[in-house]
Amino acid sequence: MAGNDDLARHIEQVAATIEGIERNVDAAGVGYGLRGVLFAVVGVESATFRLRPDIAEAALATPDVRRSDRGPGWVTLVPHAVDQFALDRAGSWFAAAARYASETAPGRRAN
Repeated sequence: MAGNDDLARHIEQVAATIEGIERNVDAAGVGYGLRGVLFAVVGVESATFRLRPDIAEAALATPDVRRSDRGPGWVTLVPHAVDQFALDRAGSWFAAAARYASETAPGRRAN
């Protein structure tokens, strides 16, 4: 079974595949952003994501997920066990949160 370090390592692997990722390390953990929009924070025991509202609502129906106090659309994954299911959800939500951050960034150009 994987551990909490594996969750952070997995998210970092996903982050490495996304162009333009910004990282900020502070007491809360590693904050990830795109174009100045914070979209994920990975701490010692949890990962928090800013998702589209419909995705956030669906995420809340999965195990080990709760609303974040960061605001609407933010959910926190606190996995009881860091297994392949938790890693898959975290990686998918990280990628979705990055796309949403890119879509909502100030000064975004329409394609």
